Amino acid sequence: MSSLELSAILLPALFAGLVAILATVVIERGGGALGGIITLPTTIVPASIGIWGGVSGIEPFSHAMSMVPIGMLLNVAFLGSWRILPRMMGTKTSGVNLVFAVSITSIFIWSLFAWISTFVVEMISDDIGPSRIGLIATAFAVIIGVFAVKTNLPAPPGINKVGIFTLFLRGLAAGSAIAASVWIAGLGLPFISGMVSVFPAIFLTTMVSLWISQGAEVPVGATGPMMLGSASVSIYALLCIPLFPILGPWGGPLVSWTLAVGLYSFPAGFWIWRTLDDGLNGATD
Repeated sequence: MSSLELSAILLPALFAGLVAILATVVIERGGGALGGIITLPTTIVPASIGIWGGVSGIEPFSHAMSMVPIGMLLNVAFLGSWRILPRMMGTKTSGVNLVFAVSITSIFIWSLFAWISTFVVEMISDDIGPSRIGLIATAFAVIIGVFAVKTNLPAPPGINKVGIFTLFLRGLAAGSAIAASVWIAGLGLPFISGMVSVFPAIFLTTMVSLWISQGAEVPVGATGPMMLGSASVSIYALLCIPLFPILGPWGGPLVSWTLAVGLYSFPAGFWIWRTLDDGLNGATD
């Protein structure tokens, strides 16, 4: 592997790790309501650039990006499982054991459906088209996210200080997932690379580390905003499909990110803030 190839993998991974650390710090200090903010298109940006450089042609890049909304829809389900599984498993275990039991179960479910989705989409993509599949998945994710915010639990900030080693582990997990997606893209497996690029590494490390360090209320309270906000990643990926071939690997992500954030993330974030704020005021009247 040449130094250029190595840098194409390591730079996106490093960026993803830094974002993972920042994400949990934001929630810890500002509360779970800020979960929508941390789901801005971040790690997907370097991943998309790396995948563009790793594949050979526009079509495999489109296939990889079309899998991102599918993976993000699964991530919405992954976050939702953190509302349901603790109640189901809490009768048999508790504390740290409960956290890891939920983690293993949620990742197993995500991996199973990711494998099924990748296989199915690859089979039907020639008939339906990858962009159309991505649009359908994005629409479902938004609908579920709206419902999740409307039924969101209290989202308090954390009160305990988190150690440097814990922050490092959060970054390492997220960075490893992005590095794997870029590497897989170079192997000529675009559908799989697109799915791996949105492996819920940040969501997993956020939920686990916040639960252990701050208790259940902080991460669970962030699930609704994160579920709705995460659709911005899908929108970014769909915009990349037409814009990368026109604007290249620098202008493409810049314009895609600006449109996704301006047209979706900011309005969704404002709605989340107003909705949760009204819910809190209503609870105290």
